[in-house]
Amino acid sequence: MISIELADLQIYAYHGIFEGEEKVGNPYIINLSVKYEERDNDFENINNTINYEELHNIVKQRMSIPTGLLEKICVNIIRHIKHQYPFVKEIDLSIKKLQPALQEFQGNVGVSMNKKFND
Repeated sequence: MISIELADLQIYAYHGIFEGEEKVGNPYIINLSVKYEERDNDFENINNTINYEELHNIVKQRMSIPTGLLEKICVNIIRHIKHQYPFVKEIDLSIKKLQPALQEFQGNVGVSMNKKFND
């Protein structure tokens, strides 16, 4: 199994359910791992694998759409990747909001999703 990864991707975006989050925004850290079977591949060009630049574009594009819940963003990103790369067997995705709008809270909040495909 091969894993293509985006690690500690930093994006500023406008997500959240609290008033003002869609205006002020927040820094996010995204980690993505997309796994697939090797399939007797010689890896001579980018068409023989998953292009991490395309994964980055999928994530950036979806993160640019203000959304209340991080869960919805995760589901949308995972569906888009699976649609673009039907041979994918597993996707791990985490999105962390680094400065949540919570009183007296230090740390970050986030969502992680894992999706396995048996097709």
